[in-house]
Amino acid sequence: MTSQAWFLLITFVIVLLVLSWPLGRMIDAVMNGRFRWGKIVEKPIYRLLGIDPETETGWLFYCIGLVLFNALGVLFLFLLQCFQAYLPFNPQNMPNISVDSSLNTAVSFVTNTNWQGYGGETTMSYLSQMAGLTVQNFLSAATGIVVVIAMIRGFFRRSAQTVGNVWVDLTRATLWILLPLSAIFALLLANEGVIQNLSPYKEVQTIETQIRQEPAKDLNGEIVLDKNGDPVLETKTSDTQVLAMGPVASQLSIKLLGTNGGGFFNTNSAHPFENPTAFANLLEMLCIFLIPEALCFTFGRMVSDKRQGVAIFSAMLAIFLAFTIAVTHFEQVGNPDLTALGVDQTQTVAQAGGNMEGKEVRLGIAASSLFASVTTSASCGAVNSMHDSYTPLGGAVPLILMQLGEVVFGGVGTGLYNMLVFAIMAVFIEGLMIGRTPEYLGKKIEAFDMKMASITILITPLVVLLGTALATMTEAGRAGILNPGPHGFSEMLYAFTSAANNNGSAFAGLSANTPFYNYALAAAMWIGRLGGIIPVLAMEKIDSAENRNAG
Repeated sequence: MTSQAWFLLITFVIVLLVLSWPLGRMIDAVMNGRFRWGKIVEKPIYRLLGIDPETETGWLFYCIGLVLFNALGVLFLFLLQCFQAYLPFNPQNMPNISVDSSLNTAVSFVTNTNWQGYGGETTMSYLSQMAGLTVQNFLSAATGIVVVIAMIRGFFRRSAQTVGNVWVDLTRATLWILLPLSAIFALLLANEGVIQNLSPYKEVQTIETQIRQEPAKDLNGEIVLDKNGDPVLETKTSDTQVLAMGPVASQLSIKLLGTNGGGFFNTNSAHPFENPTAFANLLEMLCIFLIPEALCFTFGRMVSDKRQGVAIFSAMLAIFLAFTIAVTHFEQVGNPDLTALGVDQTQTVAQAGGNMEGKEVRLGIAASSLFASVTTSASCGAVNSMHDSYTPLGGAVPLILMQLGEVVFGGVGTGLYNMLVFAIMAVFIEGLMIGRTPEYLGKKIEAFDMKMASITILITPLVVLLGTALATMTEAGRAGILNPGPHGFSEMLYAFTSAANNNGSAFAGLSANTPFYNYALAAAMWIGRLGGIIPVLAMEKIDSAENRNAG
C-alpha cells in the first residue's frame, strides 16, 4: 500500500472511533427510554397511533409486528411504482414501472438490500424516490436496529418474558437516531456539492461537440440494413447534454447511514452529483460504518460489560483491516496479465498507477478500494467504483466479505446480531469441548438456541447456492450473462450473494432487469432478511424457565 492509502485508512479508523463511542452511549440512552426529551415528544405520537408505550411483548408478537410492518412497506412501495405516472412530482413524466421490477425494488428497499436493476434517474419519479425509496431507507434501517436491541435485552433481562414494544422501538430509532444524523450529514454533503432540488432535468451546453454513430432509421422507425444485413450507420453530432436533477442529498445521507446503498443515480456514489469531492467520499464512508460500529459500544453498555463490546468491535476491525489492505494492494499492483503482454513498460511488475479501470480519476485507487471494502463489510452496497473491473483477487475481497455474513460491522443492527450468533455458536462448541454447560453473558445456551443459531448461519449460504444453481441451469438465467465463461458465473454468484446477504452491490455485466432475475433475487432478499430476523428474535427464549430456576 502507498503512503496515501495508509494515511486514508488510519484517518478513517481514528475519526470513526471518535464519532462512534459517544453515539453508542446515545443509542443506549434513546432505546432504553433515558433520553430526557424523548417521552415528551413521543407521547402525542403514541396517542395518535393508539400505542401504549408501557406495554411490552414477548419475542413472537414482537416478530409478528415487525414482519407485518415490513410486508405493508413492500405493498405500499410496489403500488407507488406501478402508478407513479399518475402521481405528482414527476416533471420528467416517468412511466409506470413493470410489475416484476416494482416487486424487486419494493422487496429490495424494505429488506435494506437496495439492489437496483434499473437506472434511478431514468426510471423513478421524484415522488417514488422521496415517499418510496427514501422512506424505506429509514424504516429498513430502524428494523435492523430494533432487532439487535431486542436481542441484547434478552441477554441483560435475566428473568423477563418480554423484549420490548416494537412500535416504540421503531419510533425511537427513527426519530432520535436516524433522522437527526441524516439531517446533519445531508447538510454536510450538500455543502460539498451534492445537489438537492425538485427541478426538471436541465439541458446544458457542452464544452466539446460530441460525435457518435447510430443506426440509420427509415420513415417507419425501422433500422436500415445494407446488402450484407448489417445496420447502416450515420454520423450525428451534439453540443448539448441533459443533466438529471433531484433531491439527492436527503436520500444520499440515509442511504449510507442506514447501510441501504441504493443510489439516486444509476452510477451510485461514482456520480459527481452524489460524490463530488474527496472529503465527500470520506464522509460517505464514515456514514456507512458509524451506526454499526456505535452499536458495538451500545451492546457493551447494555449488558453492563463494556469489554464485551470492545471485544466484538476489535474482532470486526481486525477482519476489516486485513481485507482492506488486501484489496488495496491488489488494485495498486494492477493486472499482472496486462504487464506480461507488455501493455505498460514503465514498471516491471504492474501498470503505472495500478488498476484504474472502473474507477473515478478524482478519487483514485486508495479511496475506491477502501470504499469497496467498507460497503461490502457493511450491508450497504453503495459503490464509487465498478467492482466488476477489479483485478481477480481484488474483486474476490468484496465477494468474500459478503459471504462472511456481513458481520464485519455489517448492516445497521444486522452485523452485530449476526456476529453475536457466531459468538453464541463458539461458546457452545467450547462448552462441549471442556464438558461445561455453555453460557454467554451469564445465560445458559440450550438446544433450541443452537437450532436457531444454525438456521441464521446456514439460511443465507443455502439461498446463495440454490439461487446461483437455478440461474446456471436455466436458459433465463444464462441469458443475462454478458461475459461468458468463469467471469459470467462470478457475476451470477455475486448477484445472489449480494441479494441474500442484503448488500445490494453488483458485479455488473449481468443483465438482471428481467422477470427471472427480478423475481429470483426478490425471493433471495426476502428469505435472507427474514431468515436472519426471525431466528434471532426466537433466541430470546434463551432464558427459559429451567434456566431461571437454576439461577
